[in-house]
Amino acid sequence: MKAVKATITRALPLNAYVETCDNSGAKILKIFSVLGHKTIKGQMPAAGVGDMVMAAVKKGRPDMRKQVVFAIIVRQKREYRRKDGTRVAFEDNAAVVLKDEKGNPKGTIFKGPIAKEVAARWPAVAKVATIIV
Repeated sequence: MKAVKATITRALPLNAYVETCDNSGAKILKIFSVLGHKTIKGQMPAAGVGDMVMAAVKKGRPDMRKQVVFAIIVRQKREYRRKDGTRVAFEDNAAVVLKDEKGNPKGTIFKGPIAKEVAARWPAVAKVATIIV
């Protein structure tokens, strides 16, 4: 996992509901853990674009529901700043469900754009993506 070349505002705290943008069978995820995130005492962990999270499937196919899955945040509504000074914000919050913790996506089609920071950090997700912003 590479470092991201942007100042990403972490906009999705624990217990946030996030839609999926792939065809893995899950529709809505609930974030309950952010992997590799350190906070100070008393502060809730939060996830931003490019972060890997652990989530519970709340809506989706019956075989996917109530499962714990790894996911990567690919879009967030809250704007963040890139090194060249541009600010990026998306229409919605979205995640991609993974097969394993190495970053291989479970779905084969992604709906909507994916942030450039995600493509740089997770090459397996970038292979499947059609639009990278």
